[in-house]
Amino acid sequence: MTNINVLDPGASPLDYYGFELRRLREAAGLTQRQLGDIVNYTASLVGQIETARKLPTPEFSQRVDAALNTGGVLSRLVILVMRSQLPAWFQQVAELQGRATEIYAFETHMVPGLLQTPSYARAVLGVLDKNDLDDRTAVRLARQRIFEKEEPPVFWVVLSEAALCQEIGGREVMREQLAYLVSFEHNPRINIQILPFSAGAHAGLQGSFDLYHFASDPSIVYTEGYGSGHPTANPETVKDCSLRYDHLQAAALPLNHSADLIRRVMEERYGEQGEADGDPVA
Repeated sequence: MTNINVLDPGASPLDYYGFELRRLREAAGLTQRQLGDIVNYTASLVGQIETARKLPTPEFSQRVDAALNTGGVLSRLVILVMRSQLPAWFQQVAELQGRATEIYAFETHMVPGLLQTPSYARAVLGVLDKNDLDDRTAVRLARQRIFEKEEPPVFWVVLSEAALCQEIGGREVMREQLAYLVSFEHNPRINIQILPFSAGAHAGLQGSFDLYHFASDPSIVYTEGYGSGHPTANPETVKDCSLRYDHLQAAALPLNHSADLIRRVMEERYGEQGEADGDPVA
């Protein structure tokens, strides 16, 4: 007889998810293999999730919710599971992003996590540590589900042109990533402005930062270091960074010109022409 690992549902969100998945499956009278066949996953994966040895994904949760008619229980729970897997210092930031009505980001050297493609995110996360890379990538991408809410936040990004030119993951990954950025060109809730090299000295030379605005709580500024995050609601800091952001937006290209520049870099630097030339266009 197979030993069944009995989880403590209070140990963590991941343990609670596994406990609930097993409870719901058994209540439906299904084996792990039968459920796996229904949702097109292996019995082994179902078992690993039930024993908290594997992270569930939003897609897995949606399929099981539909198969077991749970009313969306697992799809709601997987959000907490994903957030619990973030580094401890970043969990508060993810919670702030989830509550914000408006997010303003300035990025100096790479596409922000909320707009990263799976391949780009995987390349970023795997620079020094390739352990559990699939799970860590899934956790990062799960943060993007804030845009699927009934009232998603308005997200405004001022992105340095340098982020378009820093080749992360190779040409194909960059081409896919830049195409993804262009796909938001006509989305009024996700706005991307490029700060061109020609802007010269600008108000963001001290580094990247985010501004989070809420329906009723004070605004927060977030900056990040190596392995640490620094959110603050200090009114003077918020005032200073808000002014800086206004100047960054003024120095950046308009939305339509920004999309044109992203397309040009995508085609000339990472497209077939760039490959043929050998030396990418700056």
